[in-house]
Amino acid sequence: MWKLTCKLILKMMGWKVLNGVAPSEKAIIIGVPHTSAWDFVISYLYYTSVGGQAYIMIKKEFFAWPVGFFLKKMGGIPIDRSRGGTVTKQIIYEMNSRETMHLALTPEGTRKSTKKWKAGFHTIAKATGAKVYLGLFDFGRKEIGWVEEFELTDDSVADIRRMKAWYRARRVTAKHPELYTAED
Repeated sequence: MWKLTCKLILKMMGWKVLNGVAPSEKAIIIGVPHTSAWDFVISYLYYTSVGGQAYIMIKKEFFAWPVGFFLKKMGGIPIDRSRGGTVTKQIIYEMNSRETMHLALTPEGTRKSTKKWKAGFHTIAKATGAKVYLGLFDFGRKEIGWVEEFELTDDSVADIRRMKAWYRARRVTAKHPELYTAED
């Protein structure tokens, strides 16, 4: 019933779903552009409407009662960002401890404007064997979903450059366009 409700809400909001659940047991679905908390809402509605369960990293501070209960139900994984480099290790642990896990990540790492995208997705995918899929929430076309699998090399910097070029070519529109860039 919840799947149908999410599908109906998306349709009422005018969003077009591009496809269903990512085909791999372990997947990292890249979400770009990330400029608003609405990205999470629309993404949650999308993945639930196609029958998937996506997990996302959220600052542990947000998990106080009663909000924490709902965040966990929606796939939120509390992350202790005070420990720096261990965020990636926390996610690798989570992914390796599950048979199936689809993780939604935004390489921008923030809703603020940034040119430097983070390579944590690359490290996580290499350590867990997860497939990486390029996804988008395009507020201009009102399209949401993953579009294609992205083959990783051993060079995360070059991979991020290729990824940015892919998003530039798609001309995706952020909720807040002034906060988004895929330029190098």
